[in-house]
Amino acid sequence: MSHKIKIILACTLLLPFTAMANKEIKSTSEQVSYGMGLKMGQYIKTNGFDGFDIEILFMGIKDGVEGNEPKVSRKDLQIAFEKMKKIQKEKTKKEAAENLAKGQKFLAENGKRKEVITTKSGLQIEILKKGDGKKPKATDRVKTHYRGTLIDGTEFDSSYARKQPITFALNRVIKGWTEGLQMINVGGKCKLYIPADLAYGARDTGKIPANSTLIFEIELLEAIDGAKPVKSNKKKAMASKKAAEQAAKRRKEEQLKKQKEAAQAKKKG
Repeated sequence: MSHKIKIILACTLLLPFTAMANKEIKSTSEQVSYGMGLKMGQYIKTNGFDGFDIEILFMGIKDGVEGNEPKVSRKDLQIAFEKMKKIQKEKTKKEAAENLAKGQKFLAENGKRKEVITTKSGLQIEILKKGDGKKPKATDRVKTHYRGTLIDGTEFDSSYARKQPITFALNRVIKGWTEGLQMINVGGKCKLYIPADLAYGARDTGKIPANSTLIFEIELLEAIDGAKPVKSNKKKAMASKKAAEQAAKRRKEEQLKKQKEAAQAKKKG
């Protein structure tokens, strides 16, 4: 390892974060280095655990980059990771159960409001603005603006924030969207209160914890008729093969006809 890299590592480990925060990031190598650290930090934030120690993380990075003898054996690391995996699994399971109960309580109270319609599936919809266009079918593509939050108000996604509406096939999204958007007209706006089983269920999805009840405020801007089904490549190949065989058969028949005519002309001559 070069002396320069060792110095950078030492500074990373020893300097206060406030000092490092003032460093300008200009060169390509600096930007790539920052990007690697940023991605690592984002991953840790999403997949972190209780007791995470950033200083020890830096020790591991330093030893890995410098090729030092690991301070913990591979066997002990494996055991530690397995233990932490089990701890996290139990924690997620507990949180999922709590989220499910909170969501059910929220929906039970929310469903009492006269503005809210509850469907047989458990989906709740509140019409904020009636549109004057058609209602989309499940096979249509729809263009929407939306904002998604958890029941505590935490925003996890927003096309408004991106300043860009999104277009998608209505039957390729979560069940709550597929059902709910077929209940409003183009030009309309609604709120969907989606129970976990009509959303992402018992799995963590980005900023959405397991078994979360979701709230979406949605504007339906456009509905585009679903495209006609396209023949599969296999069907196309079979059709092409059949056409080629028929063309070859016609050529052969024409060739035999010409040979027969030539033979008859020779015989007459």
